[in-house]
Amino acid sequence: MVLVATSHPGNIGAAARAMKTMSQQRLVLVTPKIFPSAECTARATGADDILYHAEVHDSLAAAIKDCNMIYATTARERSIEWPVLSPAEAAREIINAPKESNIAILFGRENSGLSNEELDLCHRAIRIPANPEYSSLNIAAAVQIIAYELLVQATSAAAPDNDREAGTPLATQEAMEMFYDHLRQTMTEVGFYDPEKPRRLMRRLKRLFNRTQMDANELNILRGFLAAIQEKLRR
Repeated sequence: MVLVATSHPGNIGAAARAMKTMSQQRLVLVTPKIFPSAECTARATGADDILYHAEVHDSLAAAIKDCNMIYATTARERSIEWPVLSPAEAAREIINAPKESNIAILFGRENSGLSNEELDLCHRAIRIPANPEYSSLNIAAAVQIIAYELLVQATSAAAPDNDREAGTPLATQEAMEMFYDHLRQTMTEVGFYDPEKPRRLMRRLKRLFNRTQMDANELNILRGFLAAIQEKLRR
């Protein structure tokens, strides 16, 4: 569970408590305004171990660089089409993911959620059904709902349904960012991409490739293809 730029320390403690009740252990904090704090510990109510082991990072990119499945929680509609799952659908997909997967679920700021740039790093969005006239959900409540669905799926008898090649890990976020840099460079060299007028091309391409959840072998194939194009151009 990754909390991004949380402004109220009590929310961090309440999220830790919600996690522990649902057997979730790993809490990651990105630029929290106040942490640690007495209020945070008080709201955790016995989940001090989760706070003690919480990771703190100064950027979201650093926090998720070794993750290969990243989900964003969001209540807002976005201008670019986005694969949106319910908490139950996301939990089913997560529990059925390859065992070696490192999975992050992002929760944004209390007042504004996640930015579009932060969403660009994600593969899926999770939207919790709520009153359309008042859809704002406290962070700890959102963590509780999603952690509950994960626990339900983890304790069910459902068999994994993924069909990926055994032993092939999904590409990490760090590897995907290197691929996007390579793709941007190659498109610029062939004249398809104008860095001065990017509009939303790279955002759309990121959404496209993030939806596929490429594994390491597939990513290497695409990087090899881009390298071949660049070599041909330079000849």
